[in-house]
Amino acid sequence: MADETAGNPEVTWIGGDCPMAGFPRRAFLQGTAAGVAAGAAAGSVWSGSTAAAADGSRANAPPASRVIPFHGDHQAGILTPPQRVAMCVAFDVTAADRRELTELFRTLTERARLLTVGGKPPRVPATEAPSDSGILGPTLAADGLTFTVGVGASLFDRYGLHARKPVQLVTMTPFRHDDLDSALSQGDLLLQICADNRDTTVHALLDILTHSKSAMKVRWRIDGQRNPERPVGIPRDWLGFKDGITNPDVTNSTQMNQLVWVQPHSAEPVWAAGGTYQVVRIVHFFVEAWQKLPVAQQERVIGRRKASGAPMYAVGENAPDTLDPIYTNDPQGLITPLDSHIRLANPQTPKTASTSTILRRSYDYDRSPGLPELDMGHAFICFQRELHTYIAMQTRLEGERLVPYISPRGGGYFFDLPGVRDEKDYYARGLLT
Repeated sequence: MADETAGNPEVTWIGGDCPMAGFPRRAFLQGTAAGVAAGAAAGSVWSGSTAAAADGSRANAPPASRVIPFHGDHQAGILTPPQRVAMCVAFDVTAADRRELTELFRTLTERARLLTVGGKPPRVPATEAPSDSGILGPTLAADGLTFTVGVGASLFDRYGLHARKPVQLVTMTPFRHDDLDSALSQGDLLLQICADNRDTTVHALLDILTHSKSAMKVRWRIDGQRNPERPVGIPRDWLGFKDGITNPDVTNSTQMNQLVWVQPHSAEPVWAAGGTYQVVRIVHFFVEAWQKLPVAQQERVIGRRKASGAPMYAVGENAPDTLDPIYTNDPQGLITPLDSHIRLANPQTPKTASTSTILRRSYDYDRSPGLPELDMGHAFICFQRELHTYIAMQTRLEGERLVPYISPRGGGYFFDLPGVRDEKDYYARGLLT
């Protein structure tokens, strides 16, 4: 996990043409598959090899399933190339004391460690309750499953943990135009579950609830998806624009240490090194009102071309979205408006340089109960070494042109725990011991 990047994903395949015989189970967690990177970065679902498909005798072979290593200095689901589906589930912890809280984190570790590898659930007599829901069939596919566990500020008000709280961790308060719903906000603990298919995330959540229901209860949940690249490059959101173009390079460990991972010997508690601050914002889109806006105006709201994703100065429909926005020759905002979304997020000024880069890993959601009511939007997710970076950026966005077309309604701030390093380690061990 410490070296997990988009350019070198630590994944291994089970099924298809990758024989398991002759290798210890744990050995598969150390494997890498050449050529996986492109598909993983695109959020592809791996389904059996070409050779297997061409062989009629193996046409019924199960689809290949990629395993993303669980152990490492950092948790998966942060630098991991985004899987196709995700859910964020916030919990209120109900553990009676520190001992029960520790047992909760041990249980979460055990279940996550098992589910991310996959395999056959334990057999039980037919007269007893099954050991697994059966949603994934008799054999559990790993399916690119990752768990990312974060803790909220409210957890540190109990269990004697106040002195160990990360220094910048606070409860999310509304920005100027927010309409936060308390039933869709905050939480003692956040569980981000991502996978290549939705049945895998649902199965994982049910498993976690089955094994931990006495120590925590669901506060809120948001399910999301990553749309396909249309036509290429970065997926589009429900507004029709490419989302997350300017993410930092997750293959650059130096950059990730500067921007994402809490470092040793910092102002943070010793146990927090290797963790990161996570923000979740549930942002409703007024899609119907947005669709009535002419494309030229939509582009001035966002600050990019809609068809290509390129900066405003690139007028060709096929201009690459990799071009950098340049504002030095546009001080009055005649090309890219000063209050456009991308320009306020990163004004490219010396004053804002330290609060203009976050690692985004967002998903789109659709909670519409049925027409004509639409509840569609963005599960905005980002990670940063300092929570102040995000707060400063979002404060600038209070005056953006996009405000009439969105309504932030929930979410929270969390500190994602350092990774589980080996079989003897467990989530939050450094915090609790």
